[in-house]
Amino acid sequence: METAIFLIFGALALVSALVVVTHKSPVYATMSLVVTLFSLAVMFVLLGAPFIGALQVLVYAGAIVVLFLFVLMLLNISKEEHQHEGQSVHRWVALLGAGAFTGLLVPLIYRASQSRNAGALTEEFVSVRAFARDLFTRYLLQFEIVGLLLLVAVVAATVVARRPPDASAAVGPVTASGSPTDSPISEVEP
Repeated sequence: METAIFLIFGALALVSALVVVTHKSPVYATMSLVVTLFSLAVMFVLLGAPFIGALQVLVYAGAIVVLFLFVLMLLNISKEEHQHEGQSVHRWVALLGAGAFTGLLVPLIYRASQSRNAGALTEEFVSVRAFARDLFTRYLLQFEIVGLLLLVAVVAATVVARRPPDASAAVGPVTASGSPTDSPISEVEP
């Protein structure tokens, strides 16, 4: 039964991850990211780490992805705009990056398959208490830096993606002195 659940959610995670990187609509891609993260949470539960699975759902799917959706809807991004210029260059750079990633990944997989079997996990190693103690003592600075980087990334994405205001959407008609008025009714000179 566990194998069937693993295969179902593994396939679901792979398919939804492909939708994340290939779909043209950012909202659909973000919703597929929620499905991917939920599938990973199920796999963590199957591996005997229910706390990490719950964190996966609460922190990533519950908070960060909702923040992504908020920023997408705030910026009113509907679909990817097509730019045909330079697409072949991007494709070659992406293929080169994929080749470099594969070149780095293959030796790691080979070394992992050749290594000796690790010992069994102890109760102390996988406990929530040990995780919390390490997170809030030894790794507190790194944890706070990651939070700050996420905040800076959201603010930067908002600034970069903001469209310039239309020149036609002025505050109001311009008076004789050259300053705009708040009233939609223009002044009439006698």
